[in-house]
Amino acid sequence: MTLREFFQEHNRAALAFSGGTDSALLLWAAAQYGAQVQAYFVKTPFQPAFALRDARRLAGELSMPLTVIEFDVLSVPGAAENGPERCYHCKRALFTRLIEAARADGFSLLLDGTNASDDAGDRPGMRALRELSVRSPLRECALTKEDVRRLSREAGLFTWDKPAYACLATRIPTGTAISRDMLEHVEQAEDALAGMGYRDFRVRVCGGAARLQLTGEELTRAFGQREEITRALRPWFPAVLLDLEPRQPSR
Repeated sequence: MTLREFFQEHNRAALAFSGGTDSALLLWAAAQYGAQVQAYFVKTPFQPAFALRDARRLAGELSMPLTVIEFDVLSVPGAAENGPERCYHCKRALFTRLIEAARADGFSLLLDGTNASDDAGDRPGMRALRELSVRSPLRECALTKEDVRRLSREAGLFTWDKPAYACLATRIPTGTAISRDMLEHVEQAEDALAGMGYRDFRVRVCGGAARLQLTGEELTRAFGQREEITRALRPWFPAVLLDLEPRQPSR
């Protein structure tokens, strides 16, 4: 099946839209093939501000409707506690809210951007999607992350080479309770690094310190800028640790 065939068969649907590479291609395909698709962005403390900016930009460029839903994910039982099933509790609650909003707007089908490279296995988040009968057109059309980037580049989407981005909650070690302040500190520290030109990295909480994970190329650069980085992140973290194991580039 191709995306054209999918949207010809399912020409009216709601889309869980993150503003990332995968859901961006789906929104483009819906516009390209004349489907009536309503995009929904769920704004939570787990999402950085740039995600919503990107979502609004792309929806505007494609002239597709976007609805922003505010959701207090930290109030979801099992989310703030940050146990091993956090992703399941979070995704189940978020997509339940999306389904409710979509149904209120007259949509019975909800789509998401899971692609064929994503390891379904028994990952908690994937389990939640299966339980809620969320459809994943990219996966159903056997489109890998490499395919998504290629098609996005051909379509002229600015998201084609956007690094993969996991939610801010993944920066907190499992078992450490998540607070709004902790998430804000991580986001501000990552914004500071991005402002210095770093592109594919993570700022992870390690006790009271920030542990930086960077790709090999950026790791070398960061070592030379260690004093500048420490000063830049000091408003949020009293100590900065540099992980010497290079991070694999996001695909």
